[in-house]
Amino acid sequence: MVAHTTAVTEAAALADAASPNGGAAATDAVAVTDASGTVATTFTARDGKGIQITEPAMKQLASLMVQQGSGKVLRVGVRSGGCSGMSYTMYFIDASGIRNDDERYTYEPAEAPSFEVVCDPKSLLYIYGMQLDFSTALIGGGFNFTNPNASQTCGCGSSFAV
Repeated sequence: MVAHTTAVTEAAALADAASPNGGAAATDAVAVTDASGTVATTFTARDGKGIQITEPAMKQLASLMVQQGSGKVLRVGVRSGGCSGMSYTMYFIDASGIRNDDERYTYEPAEAPSFEVVCDPKSLLYIYGMQLDFSTALIGGGFNFTNPNASQTCGCGSSFAV
């Protein structure tokens, strides 16, 4: 399968919601080469599940978590819709929004507070191995998803198909 990148603006991608206790530690770092040929460090859970988060995305998410206040967690997933059939979702939720079957991962960025990411099992099937990056570029900036499971992406940059 070919990896595709989807850009999602920070404002559209992040809404509001929570944080619990526990979760798998996510401090394992791996060097990967992105689409532009730049070597980036990504972080993932120790058990290898979940999503890979690049250092710029880790810093941005840590900053956003501080802005959200305590008791918040980042939910990532997919939903039906968009031009290609499925769209990425990413927003903050309250601890009460975490379901028993959610996968939970704790990410610990250097020099920033740790934060928790949750994902429902159905979404995890579609985003397993995905890389989350962040760019400050004026065009195409924001959070970018590189999903090895996507067979095609839409021109709008917010949907994909498997």
